[in-house]
Amino acid sequence: MNATLPTAQSLRAALSGLLDGLPPKQAAQAVDRLIASYRGETPTGAPILRDRSDVVAYAAYRMPATFEAVRSALDALVDAAPEWTPATHTDVGGGTGAASWAVAGAWEGTATTVLDWAEPALALGRELAAASGAPGLRAARWERARIGTALELAPADLVTVSYVLKELTAGARTELADAAAAAGQAVVIVEPGTPDGYARIIEARDRLIAAGMRVAAPCPHSGTCPIAPGADWCHFSARVSRSSLHRQVKGGSLSHEDEKFAYVVATRFPAVPAPARITRKPQLRKGQVLLELCTRDDGLARSTVTKRHGELYRAARDIAWGEPWPPEGTG
Repeated sequence: MNATLPTAQSLRAALSGLLDGLPPKQAAQAVDRLIASYRGETPTGAPILRDRSDVVAYAAYRMPATFEAVRSALDALVDAAPEWTPATHTDVGGGTGAASWAVAGAWEGTATTVLDWAEPALALGRELAAASGAPGLRAARWERARIGTALELAPADLVTVSYVLKELTAGARTELADAAAAAGQAVVIVEPGTPDGYARIIEARDRLIAAGMRVAAPCPHSGTCPIAPGADWCHFSARVSRSSLHRQVKGGSLSHEDEKFAYVVATRFPAVPAPARITRKPQLRKGQVLLELCTRDDGLARSTVTKRHGELYRAARDIAWGEPWPPEGTG
């Protein structure tokens, strides 16, 4: 990894001094209010992040998890189109820039524009980017824009929309998905890994396909999702290392947490989706591994891989939730 490319560690380092001077009680209250806002049922119609204390609390509370979730989605895009590199990137509703950090960590030299309607978030994003040491992030443009209906997006190789759809009305979500599809050669949308988050991802996926894009991940195909509405939901998990600052704000003691997220990646250029994807944490049993899969031809499927499968069994023991199956070279 190039030393100038952002990592989870460099993000935590940039975040480390944010709470200096902010009373712990004020930070805790801001986090509590933000949690209530993000888990609420009513779209806000206004920026959730109102001032610097809100933004600082948000950055400590959410940036590491958002970074890991978006990075996982970008990894799937890289797997599907390993030769493709975006020259330009628009981060819609990018806030303090977690998704832009993930993009800068995946590709060197991508020119990023971050759009958000909360000026305090943009201001802190600029501050964190300046501390990143990554030329791409330091050169990013941070622009105020109302995220919702009538949003006009300039053409870009990559458009990311992470943890934004929850804040919008149904009509605004549709318009944003259509605008992203019209502007981007690749579109990556990430939402919380809840039934509601998955439902919003399916809505966006349908809009991207209707606009002529093809799904590159996580789905092995661009057909109808095989999950019956209301029966289950598709989501994945990313491990997040917590700094002492993160533990302070989140009120936890563990060194890590698991961020559950749902996502879709769609492209206008050739990409090769995985033949199947692991949709649940693999279950290890004596001499066998049980896999839950979404497949290209057979929809949802279960597979039992045993010792007699040799190399495939060894691969199954190391495979993780969300990864393609079978691993390349083990077919």
